[in-house]
Amino acid sequence: MADEAELRQQMIDAFEGADYPVSSPMDLVPALPNGPGTKFESGDFSMTAMELNTKVSGGDFPYDDPESLVDDLLQELKEKGEL
Repeated sequence: MADEAELRQQMIDAFEGADYPVSSPMDLVPALPNGPGTKFESGDFSMTAMELNTKVSGGDFPYDDPESLVDDLLQELKEKGEL
């Protein structure tokens, strides 16, 4: 089972380097430590940023900070049964 708090922190760490506000998922790619291959893992959950982008709608852009972006991503992952 995935630890949501751990995933949230991994995502915030990965996305916090973006130049906010961001207006699309493509604005986040330069901030990712391993580009689209950046992996988020906890328990039995493992997903790259590229896979994440295909599983969720992408969020409600624009975002002014990484916390609100990550909160929306995690909420959508839960709604789709990925978490």
